[in-house]
Amino acid sequence: MTTSPTTPKSPYPSVNALTAPLVERLVADAATLRLAVTTQDGARMIDAGASVRGSIEAGRRIAEICLGGLGTVTIAPSGPVAGWPYSVVVHASDPVIACLGSQYAGWSLADETGDSGFFALGSGPGRAVAVVEDLYAELGYRDTATQTALVLEAAGGPPASVIAKVAEATGLRPEQLTFIYAPTQSLAGSTQVVARVLEVALHKAHTVGFDLHKIVDGLGSAPLSPQHPDFIQAMGRTNDAIIYGGRVHLYVEADEADAKQLAEQLPSTTSADHGAPFAEIFGRVNGDFYKIDGALFSPAEVIVTSVTTGKSFRGGRLMPELVDASFS
Repeated sequence: MTTSPTTPKSPYPSVNALTAPLVERLVADAATLRLAVTTQDGARMIDAGASVRGSIEAGRRIAEICLGGLGTVTIAPSGPVAGWPYSVVVHASDPVIACLGSQYAGWSLADETGDSGFFALGSGPGRAVAVVEDLYAELGYRDTATQTALVLEAAGGPPASVIAKVAEATGLRPEQLTFIYAPTQSLAGSTQVVARVLEVALHKAHTVGFDLHKIVDGLGSAPLSPQHPDFIQAMGRTNDAIIYGGRVHLYVEADEADAKQLAEQLPSTTSADHGAPFAEIFGRVNGDFYKIDGALFSPAEVIVTSVTTGKSFRGGRLMPELVDASFS
């Protein structure tokens, strides 16, 4: 008896298959979550905080969509900063694909043909279909989908040129695309940004050259930042939540020397800009985000456990006084 050769299955699950029901539940519960669902140039738009109030619960759900359905996000009544007891807690049993293959805001989307001035960084499962970033070659991951979603930290939905760009890159029609957007100043926007506490640790690990395939599990928590109507203050608070109040625990298949080195390299304390509220740092560089030391964008404290030996190593430190100054 002979059989036809088969294509080997991907070792990773489909982030789009996992998030499709999460997106549909978000739409079904739009009224109770205070969201607005519309259609623009054929694509479905979910406004989670631009022209509507939105909610913390919407932000929590959007964060799980960003994670490609491979992680859980909860709001817990305890956390690393006692003065601000409610925290965003993230867990991903496949943190590399969840955080870097889906959640990372790595797709630059701008209105290049119109005059809207629209610009946003796309995150979520749609990135894994478009694979326009070099990162996917390193991850060895590409997803396929008959429908997909992108999350934008933006004050409005994308214009026609951006919708067309995403449709072309993903090979899908606009009718198969969902855009979820909320500004940082909103309840949902600030919540989903703080939920990136684990993702920034994964991104920092990639930056320092650690073998991503050796990261096998991960958890993170950061204080839930209060909403602020001013963009700079809101951005400052969400960053400070992670930079000075975030704690991450990574489990790695590595020897003790590599685990120890990673614990020392990951925390925000390694940055020359560490030690001042983010809004103040942003002002120092006259609003030029790219002049800020990239090492700052990481959790305050990190624990790295070698699953090979069971030994754990710590790096960094929490600075609750800076979190309090920022939030207050």
